[in-house]
Amino acid sequence: MTNILGQRSAVGRRVLLAVYAHPDDELAAGGTLAHYARHGVGTHLICATRGEVGEAPPDLKGFASVAEMRTNELQCAAGCLGLASVDFLGYRDSGMPGSPDNDHPDALAAAPTDQVARKIAAHIRRVKPQVVITFDPIGGYRHPDHIAIHRATVEAFRMAGDEGVVIGNWEAHAPQKLYFSTFPRGFLRLAVRLLKLLGRDPRHFGKNGDIDLESLVEFDFPVHARISIGDALEQKERAAACHSSQLSSMGGALARVFQKLFANEETFMRAVPAQPPARIERDLFEGIRLE
Repeated sequence: MTNILGQRSAVGRRVLLAVYAHPDDELAAGGTLAHYARHGVGTHLICATRGEVGEAPPDLKGFASVAEMRTNELQCAAGCLGLASVDFLGYRDSGMPGSPDNDHPDALAAAPTDQVARKIAAHIRRVKPQVVITFDPIGGYRHPDHIAIHRATVEAFRMAGDEGVVIGNWEAHAPQKLYFSTFPRGFLRLAVRLLKLLGRDPRHFGKNGDIDLESLVEFDFPVHARISIGDALEQKERAAACHSSQLSSMGGALARVFQKLFANEETFMRAVPAQPPARIERDLFEGIRLE
């Protein structure tokens, strides 16, 4: 478990912890992270892998490995977003479903959920966030690592507050709220129809044809929180530019339209408390008690 920024949060301060799988995944909530950091919230990130099998230029930009390159890109992005710390869990990128990387002994997707959860829970007890965010149950677009980190974070959220679970010397800490990054599916349904009209197969979308957009619209997760990120757009754009090795896989006309339509806010499903809010939340810390 490696930290690349190293700052720590103060007692009594609002603290937000994001848990994702790869360098660049943090962009799913990048505007939210930057927004809260700008407003004095201790904003931390756990990254489970170093993105070992992501896109890579032939020269690796002078780095010794893809992992080293992408770690450097994440450090750049973290600085742009104003994150207080970034910690790695030490797993390996599992690649897309069906790839040989799924079977690597260190692959995140192959690791026992309880094992990953204990590592995350240790960070929760150390950082003491009131709010935790991670991927939705299908990991955004069914990436096996995204789903694995979702499951482990849900378990870690419970585990961290359980005084009967011993994790090193860390005292139990129960965060108050858990959110999943998600997005409205209406535009995606329209995109699927348009792709079909254009003679393109939405079941094989993306640079490598490995994203099934048609299956994604089957899951319409509710939106319980909308966070305005207008004050952090420039920071999010600079953070995205840091991940230059991945820009080709992030791009495409459909992605650009989607980004433009939803540029000024990021949306989340609230998992804990389980009872849906009476109205859409505009602040992830709404109702939070500071100790």
